[in-house]
Amino acid sequence: MGGFHHEVGFKIDVGASTRGVVVVTGRVEHRHLNINGVVHGGVYATILDTAMGGSVVSLLAPGETTATTSLYVEFLRAAREGATLTARGDVLRRGRHIAFAEGELVDGGGQRLSQARGTWYIWSADEKRPRPPAPPPP
Repeated sequence: MGGFHHEVGFKIDVGASTRGVVVVTGRVEHRHLNINGVVHGGVYATILDTAMGGSVVSLLAPGETTATTSLYVEFLRAAREGATLTARGDVLRRGRHIAFAEGELVDGGGQRLSQARGTWYIWSADEKRPRPPAPPPP
C-alpha cells in the first residue's frame, strides 16, 4: 500500500488474511499519539477502515471497485506508545452494490480497544450509469 496507508505505518498481515477477512497490524509510535499521550482516534478509525475495506476488496470481481460510504467506530479503551495493535475486518454480507463489514481492534494481549461497522459501495467500470439531467436553460 502506498500513499496515506504507508504514512500511517500499519500493514496488512497477508498470512492472517483470507477471502472476506483482512487483518492489519502495527506498533504504536509517538506520531500516532494525541495531545493526551494516547493513540489518536483517527488512527483507530484508519486501521479499522483499512481492515474492513480490505475484507470487501478481497471479494471483488475483476473490474469492480469499492469505497467506504459509512463508518461507525466505538472507542472502548486507549492504547499507548509501544503497543502492538491488530485490526480484523470481516464482511458480514456482500450484495451487488453494497457490502456490510464489521471490525475489531485489539492490543497485543487481545484486549478489545475498539469496534466498528461500516458499509461499502461497489461498482463496476463497465456499468452504465444514468447521467443527471441537464440543467434547464436560463
